[in-house]
Amino acid sequence: MGQVGSEPFDLLKEHGYEVLNNPYGRRLTEDEVIDLASDCIGIVAGVEPLTSRVMDALPNLKCISRVGVGMDSVDIDYANKKGITVVNTPNGPTRGVAELTLALSLSLLRKVPQAHMDLKSRKWKKQIGNLIINKTIGIVGLGRIGKMTAELFRGLGNPVIGFDIYPDEAWAKKTGVKYFNLEETLSNADIVTLHVPGNNDKTPMIGEKEINQMKNGAFLINVSRGGVVDEDVLYEALTNGKLTGAAVDVFSDEPYDGKLCDLENIILTPHLGSYAKEGKLQMEIDAVNNLISELKKDLNRKE
Repeated sequence: MGQVGSEPFDLLKEHGYEVLNNPYGRRLTEDEVIDLASDCIGIVAGVEPLTSRVMDALPNLKCISRVGVGMDSVDIDYANKKGITVVNTPNGPTRGVAELTLALSLSLLRKVPQAHMDLKSRKWKKQIGNLIINKTIGIVGLGRIGKMTAELFRGLGNPVIGFDIYPDEAWAKKTGVKYFNLEETLSNADIVTLHVPGNNDKTPMIGEKEINQMKNGAFLINVSRGGVVDEDVLYEALTNGKLTGAAVDVFSDEPYDGKLCDLENIILTPHLGSYAKEGKLQMEIDAVNNLISELKKDLNRKE
């Protein structure tokens, strides 16, 4: 926290809280969380492991306020048993992730990374790409981020289709997006983008069956969760020509250094969907305000 502005710290200090910051500049281990937060009443959380072991070692902890949406690193059920409130910032990363999806799509189509690497290697080589006009965009998961992504593509004039288990027909009518089932969305889209929380059992939502349902030569973009796509199946689809290209921002194991790194027809980014200055700062401010609000509620209950 505080990488792009001091406002989150200032808010906490204004409300009388002492602030301890992560001194390592990376994801903390369980032991490091326990050591740093041993006396804390609240945690503004990133993706550090907030497990049952960690919570048991933090006797004063009242609230975990997540910067972002995903809760994979927090044992929510155990937090509830312990009476620890868990909140997040669902709106914060929306614009950042949606814009990254658009940027990755354009980069894939015009082969920007390949051109960049060629020229950095002093090689003047022109590769023919594709225009985005008339490409059908298939969006799997039309929640906050999926909807904004759809609206960005609709703004470019693209036909957009999508799948969601809770279709918002009023929004679809207003924006011109058409709902289909998952198989129809995959099979009719030129570019498929994923914006889903993933399966509860952590199994891939997009595996061999789903990849085979996609158009030959289509593009796949995963900016949702690591594990949503079977990475081995994706590797095969990119090497055998089933897919023309892919872009992946999230991985089953992070930091990632697997075999997808060896491919030229994939763009890999290090889980930076929300890493835009404006969005990151707003998420941190929202997380701090959520924490202050919940701690105030806890104090009022005691009184």
